[in-house]
Amino acid sequence: MKTLAFKMKLKPGMKSEYIRRHDLIWPELKALLQEYGINEYFIFLDEETDILFAFQKVVGNKNSQDLGHNEVVQKWWEYMADIMITNDDLSPESIELEEVFQM
Repeated sequence: MKTLAFKMKLKPGMKSEYIRRHDLIWPELKALLQEYGINEYFIFLDEETDILFAFQKVVGNKNSQDLGHNEVVQKWWEYMADIMITNDDLSPESIELEEVFQM
């Protein structure tokens, strides 16, 4: 199992809406993530900067960053684009983070 971490950015004042939408995550999106070996997926918010810190525990060689071609993921990106900083294709701007310590 490997652990991946990355950060994204929320638009100011969108915390409640972000939480609401994730509380209602689409079952087909959740199933797709699990199909890709994502057993655990956590997202934390730094309210001072609106930066979202995410990490995943993944079995296999795939992860959520490999799902951009999937129609369900593209629809989710479109659904979330009004509350997050995105790329031109509406995917969230995502910066992979390097692991520098583990205990």
